[in-house]
Amino acid sequence: MGGLYLVPDRADMARIGALADSFGCMLEYNDFYDPLVLDDPAVQAETIDSYRAWRRDFGGDTIHGAFLDVTIHSTDPRIRDVSMLRVRQSVEIAERMGVRGVVFHTGRLAGFREPHYLENWQQVNGAFFGEIAAQHPKLQIYMENMFDEAPDILAGLAERLKDMPNFGVCLDYAHAMLSPCPGREWVEALAPYIRHMHINDNDLRNDLHLAVGSGRIDWQEYSGLMREYRINASVLVEVNGYEAQERSLRYMKRQGIYPFERNEVV
Repeated sequence: MGGLYLVPDRADMARIGALADSFGCMLEYNDFYDPLVLDDPAVQAETIDSYRAWRRDFGGDTIHGAFLDVTIHSTDPRIRDVSMLRVRQSVEIAERMGVRGVVFHTGRLAGFREPHYLENWQQVNGAFFGEIAAQHPKLQIYMENMFDEAPDILAGLAERLKDMPNFGVCLDYAHAMLSPCPGREWVEALAPYIRHMHINDNDLRNDLHLAVGSGRIDWQEYSGLMREYRINASVLVEVNGYEAQERSLRYMKRQGIYPFERNEVV
């Protein structure tokens, strides 16, 4: 098991910190994807210092990197340059904090399957993130599916970068459940590359970030696929707020939802 993660809330760190400790969770910081934060070193420093007061060592944690409007593969050089800048800023913050990894999104136009667009996406992202991984060998770089309609394009990128030991896929299972492809296709295609995961619940139509067990995702099927394909990845329970986090963790433990073992007692 790669470990459990929670999203921290600086306004409620006493409770969330205690919950994380009780379930052995690390943290994934979602404070640094905002362009306004990326452009304000003072806000970055204040945010990092406030977390450092609660957690003396970020070494096992992760951060979510920039993703809003980030389009590395854009044919517009200005959009491409700013997108690359945002990724590099995210990596710099991750290294300042000393976390183990940073998560980025595919940034693709969902459902757009024009061959040249897809090949350009793989080539440009492969070259850029291969360079980022090579320049920052101690930092894990994860690429997450957003509203991708199928896993094949992300799998192709991961295959291109398979020789980079610090590059891998972050499978967002909730996002995958919004696509027309079943969970088995996603896990089968990405299994060799999955290093990190995001989970939360939804109604199979909208990205709702509900507590695990409170939507329509079949979590027993999810757990079965994780075990069948022998996935060994860290898992972020990507829900916000103490109540939803506690509800998710207790449900997962009671039901034996991966990465919990079957038949664990709460």
